[in-house]
Amino acid sequence: MGRGRIQLKRIENKINRQVTFSKRRSGLLKKAHEISVLCDAEVALIVFSTKGKLFEYATDSCMERILERYERYSYAERQLLANDDPENHGSWTLEYAKLKARVDVLQRNQRHFMGEDLDSLNIKELQNLEHQIDSALKHNQLMYESISELQKKDYHCQYLRGWLNH
Repeated sequence: MGRGRIQLKRIENKINRQVTFSKRRSGLLKKAHEISVLCDAEVALIVFSTKGKLFEYATDSCMERILERYERYSYAERQLLANDDPENHGSWTLEYAKLKARVDVLQRNQRHFMGEDLDSLNIKELQNLEHQIDSALKHNQLMYESISELQKKDYHCQYLRGWLNH
């Protein structure tokens, strides 16, 4: 049996307020995780305590990607609302905003791959970057091995052609 309905107003007692914050924050983070799993939704949740401490949850640890997506859509929506032009022009504005945000992301990722601007990344983002670089290196190694194998086959084919022609 649940408790009665509480009145939503600031809790005056500092200790009770902190306990409530801690419990509700945990519940909120749990609900964010649940909706992301159950509904396959991308979720980003940011909570700052009264002392300025950050608590966050992001689907698959991709807070930056989700925030960039939010920024892209909210910018495009603001542009559409500010513009009374025909719908066709609005769709171009939206497309431009999406492409510009994508270019910005790609340029930032390129800088990260080159080892620049890494101090702005948190540990999860650095680990993700490391994983991406490892995957790219493995892919490049496989391509190199495939090219070497094809070169050997080409050499053998040329040798056999030369041998058969004599």
